[in-house]
Order: sequence, then structure tokens, then C-alpha cells
Amino acid sequence: MPDNRDQTGRDAGMVGAEAGGGPAATPRNSDLSALEARFDAVPGRRPAPVERWNPPYCGDIGMAILADGTWHYRGSPIARPALVKLFASVLRRDADGRHYLVTPVEKVDVAVADAPFLAVELEVGGQGADQRLAFRTNVDDVVVAGVDHPLRFAIEPGTGGIKPYVLVRGRLEALVCRSVTHDLLALVEDGDGRAAGAREAAGGRTTGAGPDAAARERTSAVASSGSGEAGFGIWSGGCFFPVPE
Repeated sequence: MPDNRDQTGRDAGMVGAEAGGGPAATPRNSDLSALEARFDAVPGRRPAPVERWNPPYCGDIGMAILADGTWHYRGSPIARPALVKLFASVLRRDADGRHYLVTPVEKVDVAVADAPFLAVELEVGGQGADQRLAFRTNVDDVVVAGVDHPLRFAIEPGTGGIKPYVLVRGRLEALVCRSVTHDLLALVEDGDGRAAGAREAAGGRTTGAGPDAAARERTSAVASSGSGEAGFGIWSGGCFFPVPE
């Protein structure tokens, strides 16, 4: 696919700033309304089947998701939750590691500081290998951690703290927010079902390097569903997800 980055802002259908121009102006309501109309016109269910579409790349329109999960357009926060959910429903992360808003006819960049979603609520059911962890995201997706929605744990540079992520769909992950992380780590146990309790980790290995690794580990997670697993981790959906030592 040709890289049309130099076309940014020149397509009459785009609302971004001219390529090579100065700082983007604060978006007008009409800008957001036009953008909403473009992506709201995508037919079918939500979230949209973006993984099946292969539209041309149409540039950078100034969309970003900050580390705290807030969406910004041309430097200003998007205050309408319904509009954020609309954009989230057509979000995709490609194999190149970049995020895009996608329709059948175009895809545009979204700059993501960490993960595109936040897991803001946790509901726990069952115990041990029968435990099920249901996460709600900041855009109201609900997923149960397991083979299709694996958990992974990264070590935060500088602090050594644990950052849990859960795969939501495709290659899109939700970062578990700090308050929920505390509750999640309280569920750590060893592979034989003995609780380890909440703990701080100063280092250790991670389970995969990102959502691509998480997707590849779905099958291996099923293989980790037997009893007597070595090390510490968290059960959900019949899978045992190791936590860094």
C-alpha cells in the first residue's frame, strides 16, 4: 500500500491541518460534527468489523489517545462520551504497531500513548481454576479474561511496578487502572491454588511484549489451564496467567 503521508490534510474529505503547517488550531464543533458524520456512516454493528477492511491510508488528522485514556482531536479533549465510543468502535491496531480509525474507504492515524482503553472496573466470580474476571473498560466494553482475552503483565520502567493489560479485541488492549490493579494483584496465587496476596514486584519477566504476543499466547494460555502450575499468577476463564516475580 503506498504511504500517502504527504497527502495529509489535502484530501477534500479530511478535516486535519494542512501537511507541513503550523500548530493545529482548536477544533471547531463543525469539525467534530463532520468527523462524527463520516465514521457514524459506517454500516453494521458496533464494534465494526474493521479487521476485514483494507482501505487506503489517508493521513494524520490529529486524533490522539493519552495515557489516561482521554481522546483528543487536534489538541483538544473530546468531551462527549458517545462520540468517544463511536470512534472506539472503529479503532484498529495493525501489525505495524500503529492505531487507526478505519472505515471501508479510509483509515487515519490515532496516536496512542499507552493502551487505547482503560479497564476501570473488575468483577470476580468463582475461585481457583474456576475463577472468572470480568473487566469493564472506559468505553463500556466488557470482557472476561481467558483464552480470547488474555491478561499480560508488564514492568513499568523506572518504578518497577506491575502494569496489567487485557486484550479487548483484535490487537487492542486495555490498561488496567491503578485502583483495579490493586484488586487484581490481591488475587495472585501459586499454580496449586495457594493465595499469594497483593504484592509489589521490583522486576521479573513479562508475559509477552504487547497485544501481538498476547494474541499468539492464546493457545499457550489454554495449555496453562492444568493444575499444579509453577510460579505465581492469576486464574480466569480456565487459564493461568503468570505474574512477574
